[in-house]
Amino acid sequence: MTIDARFVSERGTFHLDVDFELPDQGISAVFGPSGCGKTSLLRAIAGLDRSTGHLRIGEEIWQDEKQFLPTHERALGYVFQEPSLFNHLTVDKNLTYGQSRIPAASRKVSFDDVVELLGLGSLLGRSPATLSGGEQQRVAIARALMTSPRLLLMDEPLASLDYERKLEILPYIDALHRDLEMPVLYVSHDRDEVARLADHLLLMRAGQIVAAGAIGDMLTRVDLPLVQGGEAEAIIEASVSGHDDEFQLTFLDSAAGSFTFTGRGVDVGADVRLRILAKDVSLTLAHQSDTSILNIFPATIDDMIPEGEAQMTVRLLVGEVPILARITRKSADNLGLSPGMKLFAQMKSIALLA
Repeated sequence: MTIDARFVSERGTFHLDVDFELPDQGISAVFGPSGCGKTSLLRAIAGLDRSTGHLRIGEEIWQDEKQFLPTHERALGYVFQEPSLFNHLTVDKNLTYGQSRIPAASRKVSFDDVVELLGLGSLLGRSPATLSGGEQQRVAIARALMTSPRLLLMDEPLASLDYERKLEILPYIDALHRDLEMPVLYVSHDRDEVARLADHLLLMRAGQIVAAGAIGDMLTRVDLPLVQGGEAEAIIEASVSGHDDEFQLTFLDSAAGSFTFTGRGVDVGADVRLRILAKDVSLTLAHQSDTSILNIFPATIDDMIPEGEAQMTVRLLVGEVPILARITRKSADNLGLSPGMKLFAQMKSIALLA
């Protein structure tokens, strides 16, 4: 089952021309600079802006050359930057308002499940005006889910929140694709949000989709601008396999191998995501033993591209998992690096995106 779309439209001087296919599960991030067409794409999917082309959600046709379902007939939920709650209604009444739009036979998401998923139990009797920004946005997401949507659209839902409120709400958004079988299209220009949440990535620029694919592959493709600059990174899925109580360490199993992480904040068996910045990866031709670095893996050079005049970005495969290393061109020359070469990647620091 897939989401298959093609949209072409013009709004003044802006031209949207996109063609893409996505799995109908997980969170697909729509990422790119301001003005590239992210919101225009979501509005086309919602039917708020009329575009030529087609949109199929699994077996359902929402538009093609013969038909165009209006927004109210598309089984979707839409979460905007601002919560836009009904302040004259309590939180529970805001939720049941969304549910009331759906015939009882079509309701696939229960009130109790949504309340538990988004941690709203203590807020149900309160007025939205008394809630924090993060709490209001959680209610807005819950209200959208109460319509039992086939697809959930989220247009920069954290953009109006400060850093603390973002940290408060991120785990709840992360839970959407863990606990609900519902595809989410998540618009953002915040790279941290994308790294934390996305399973798939649509990269947009000037009204077009530059590339699309799994998040781990997209972040490490040397032909894309994502590998440039100090934020170049790799994302690795892992699970917690154990702890070292004496030294307060956590062990993580992944397709790349077993990682050691400082700290004990995650339970054994939990699935986590590791973020490894390219600038935190060094390369050596021989496995080092007299070193403070705990995470050292055999790797193969897959590709290399210059970064400015002084640096080199190296794409490595650790097993089949891609990671990046940012080193000086002088170091690359001294080591005689070339594609296909086998060496060792030393990861000086890793971050856990729980």
